[in-house]
Amino acid sequence: MSAYDKYEIVIGLEVHAQLSTASKMYCSDNASFGSSPNTNLSPITLGHPGTLPKVNKTAIDSAIKMGLATNCKITAYNGFARKNYFYADLPKGYQITQDKTPICTAGHLDIHVNEQVKTIGITRIHLEEDAGKSTHDLDPYNSLIDLNRAGVPLIEIVSEPDMRSSEEAYQYLIEIRKLLRYLEICDGNMEEGSMRCDANISVRLKGAKEFGERCEVKNMNSMRNVARAIEFEARRQIDLIEQGGIIDQQTRSFNAADGSTFTLRSKENANDYRYFPEPDLPPFVVSDAKVASIKALMPKLSSELFQEYTEKYGLSAYDANIISEDKYVAKYYNEIISHTSNYKAAANWLLGPVKSYLNEKAVEIKEFPIAAEKIAQIIGLIEDAKLNFTTASLNLFPALLSKPDSNLLALATELNIIQNSDSSEIEKYVDAVLAELPEKVAEYKAGKSGLMGLFMGQVMKKSGGKADPKLATKILNEKLK
Repeated sequence: MSAYDKYEIVIGLEVHAQLSTASKMYCSDNASFGSSPNTNLSPITLGHPGTLPKVNKTAIDSAIKMGLATNCKITAYNGFARKNYFYADLPKGYQITQDKTPICTAGHLDIHVNEQVKTIGITRIHLEEDAGKSTHDLDPYNSLIDLNRAGVPLIEIVSEPDMRSSEEAYQYLIEIRKLLRYLEICDGNMEEGSMRCDANISVRLKGAKEFGERCEVKNMNSMRNVARAIEFEARRQIDLIEQGGIIDQQTRSFNAADGSTFTLRSKENANDYRYFPEPDLPPFVVSDAKVASIKALMPKLSSELFQEYTEKYGLSAYDANIISEDKYVAKYYNEIISHTSNYKAAANWLLGPVKSYLNEKAVEIKEFPIAAEKIAQIIGLIEDAKLNFTTASLNLFPALLSKPDSNLLALATELNIIQNSDSSEIEKYVDAVLAELPEKVAEYKAGKSGLMGLFMGQVMKKSGGKADPKLATKILNEKLK
């Protein structure tokens, strides 16, 4: 057994999600991404004397939605606090956040790892504002500061230290991002910084009850990099312990180029921030009626849809997971099955030809030109033996992409792909094929059953691909007995 096998990794994640509001957390400044540097600013964002903040009500609603989606208790009486620290990109010299009264507490989220369900506790979700952005690699002598992001609304989702591997952390982040996107409160784009993650990592001997000293790793811009950072940091800590060293509580950063972590600073404790109640913002109250009204308007979430697809519609876990991963893909699937009860065929079309088109064109399902009802109609034509899947996907589907409003039967007729279900005509094709391949017929009858594919291929070739495959198979079987 290697030294690494003696230890257990303990992981807690802090996810910061920028809320998709039009304005900032405490003022009406534009909160959109991509504006020219330092243009979305006002004296309130900059914290000038005499200015007063106001709370963004949409941000409060968004936080409540995320709390409900993660099975949290919603705090009735909420206050704000000043968190004091001094960075160049923090214009006020403090951040307005929630300290003693996070808006959501004591929740949980289920993740799927190795076909097992694991529940991860959610300690708290609180509202706060973002800092600006510092760029260090564009100028050899100076750091460049863009304060557009300062004041943009955030929720911070803090997990319990319940994860025990990089894979569990990865799956947790996937589930968090799904929820943010389903609720349409954050786009979950880690590359643009609208979703960011800090990982608290420690190690302990397997079976130990006490947690080890933790290090926090920041500055990871993808879920894969979070997993890489966890793997490196766990090995670093184990190596240090095995060499007789001790783990110092630190804040570390991640180097994506080589997958390593490095020290930024010794970790601050809560008292280092000198929290005190925000004097310029009164507390706000979330009533039971408010929570109920928000809950009533929430969509079905991915976990609910996954359960529905597998239990009610009989889809495989694989298909259900892919469909439910994206809210709009799930919506399109639901529209297809509102016009057909062939749930598996609907999934096959969505995850086959439709998904291939989206990948090839690099577009989202919202930009797909064919109405869901048309896909259901194609499935109906196949069920009525007017088409088979191959001709429908290779001929009718591309034609429909060019003429999405076409009558399907008329378009299939125009393409000359309507399936031939005349048994006497198909029998002629079968007889001709068997007459041309007497040696293969003898081999088949001698037990080489794999030749059926050859016979079918030749029948389809002779019919121009229009022979009803089920009928052709039946006739072939009868002739070859």
